[in-house]
Amino acid sequence: MQNTSLDIARLAAMDTTEATRLLKGVREAALSGRRSRPGPRADIGESWQRMLRGGVDPDRDRRAGLLPLEEIERRRQTSGLREVLPVLRDGLVSIADAAQHIMVVADPEGRLLWREGKAAVLRKGDAHGFVLGADWSEGLVGTNGVGTPLVSRRPLQVHSAEHFVSSHHNWTCAGAPVTDPRDGRLIGVVDVSGPLSTMHPATLSLVTSVTRLAEAELRNRHFTALDRLRSVAAPLLGRLTGRALVVDVNGWPAAVTGMQPPDRLALPKSVGSRLWLPSLGMCSAEPLPGGWLVRVDDERPAAPTRVVLDLSRPRRPSVTVSGEAGSWEKALSPRHAELLYVLVLHRDGRSAAQLAQDIFGNPTRTVTVRAEMSRLRRHLAQVLAHRPYRFADGVEVKLAVPAEAAELLPHSTAPAVRRAKRESE
Repeated sequence: MQNTSLDIARLAAMDTTEATRLLKGVREAALSGRRSRPGPRADIGESWQRMLRGGVDPDRDRRAGLLPLEEIERRRQTSGLREVLPVLRDGLVSIADAAQHIMVVADPEGRLLWREGKAAVLRKGDAHGFVLGADWSEGLVGTNGVGTPLVSRRPLQVHSAEHFVSSHHNWTCAGAPVTDPRDGRLIGVVDVSGPLSTMHPATLSLVTSVTRLAEAELRNRHFTALDRLRSVAAPLLGRLTGRALVVDVNGWPAAVTGMQPPDRLALPKSVGSRLWLPSLGMCSAEPLPGGWLVRVDDERPAAPTRVVLDLSRPRRPSVTVSGEAGSWEKALSPRHAELLYVLVLHRDGRSAAQLAQDIFGNPTRTVTVRAEMSRLRRHLAQVLAHRPYRFADGVEVKLAVPAEAAELLPHSTAPAVRRAKRESE
């Protein structure tokens, strides 16, 4: 499918009936395997292809059972979005009301946990399936403003027949994912939706801006918590000798002694009294209110001997490092998963220019590549070598991939990943 000048601004300038007719023609061509002029927007076309591969019925409105009220409340209490609901409400609800939209907030699985708007529009949302506890994941209901941004990790506006399932064609929606800056986790998506006639091309920009404000609020809360932890840590570290530091539960350092302040530590999921950290070696850990006291052992343990890059879970890539000192697992960002995957394919190594070509299709983007590889090497210092970038000699490297080639790093637009997927199909 080719991507042309078809965009939201062009659609908004059209008569609603004309825009819907155009989009239905584009969709019908995609369903029949034909190319169309104009073609779908890139994110929409990629989502449609995922739906075709996944067997989603384009003419059947599928709905999962609603979560019980007790489960909705449990998820609300544990959601990182709960902390920033006031920011989302202040930024979106009044504007959504004026535009005859509703605001919904969903968790990373696409389950709707909150929704707000005027009663008349909420009733239309009821008929459309926009109800609390509903599952709006892309794999179930097709391309939409809740589930698709959770897959692509990018803001997206979905209008009329850009929805894969035909029963959603009378609806328009704009959603943006929210990432917790404290640990990099995707914590949900915020979506503003309404009847077809209410579409405006600026809606997505508004939603995206408000989600960025929400992430900034989480970041400010993080800094405040670090300040509190620092006040506890300072007198404690003053009584210690050797290298030690106090970190919060996400590995961010609050205070150090006997060493340069490190970047965020990649803590294992379960922190015991003894642990191995890639950037520090063998350490001991003691719990503190809101974090950990980490003391670095003087003896350097044996280097790691095995690395497993696990891409078998499409939305949760990770790397596990193990050796005589134990094992350690780190969740990976989409970009870091791409970089490590390319290095698995090229055990002899890649230069910064080669990686830039592999990831961006542009060999001049070496500054970006070097910055990302620097971040990776802070956590994998004994595993990754450079000049060229590669896995260190003597390290056994294993790769776990999904059963379906299409599910390998499904978010990725990197030329090297797309090429590898084509070759394995």
